[in-house]
Amino acid sequence: METIVRGIIVYIFLLIIFRINGKRALTEATVFDFVLLLIIAETTEQAFLGEDISMTGSLLLIMTLIMLDVIMSLLKQKFSIFEKVVDGGPLILLDNGRLLYDRMKKERIDEADILESAREMQGLQRLDQIRYAILEKDGKITIIPKE
Repeated sequence: METIVRGIIVYIFLLIIFRINGKRALTEATVFDFVLLLIIAETTEQAFLGEDISMTGSLLLIMTLIMLDVIMSLLKQKFSIFEKVVDGGPLILLDNGRLLYDRMKKERIDEADILESAREMQGLQRLDQIRYAILEKDGKITIIPKE
């Protein structure tokens, strides 16, 4: 039973930490981000298992984590407010060529990120060519050009 409780606590802790960390698309992850992820995984293993390194404990922990993930996805489907709290929602970063710096600062996005998405998606070169830049909940920036 202790393994299940440990699994639930670590799952919720990681959910909160990654939610606070903000949105970042996996394609934008750096080498250091992957190294950090490996370190977190190794550190988390110790918190999960404690002294119990048995096969049964490991399997029980895997089942607990998968069940928590299934429950989380069901809750997000059923309650839109729950999904918004856990995953966030789309966020407008640029409105008619005007950068919304408070939102950009909160999400740790800069002008270069927006311009990069504009070039890749629409072939746009300047901010005044963009009607909206929207940070999606998966971390990608959607560009809507001006007419």
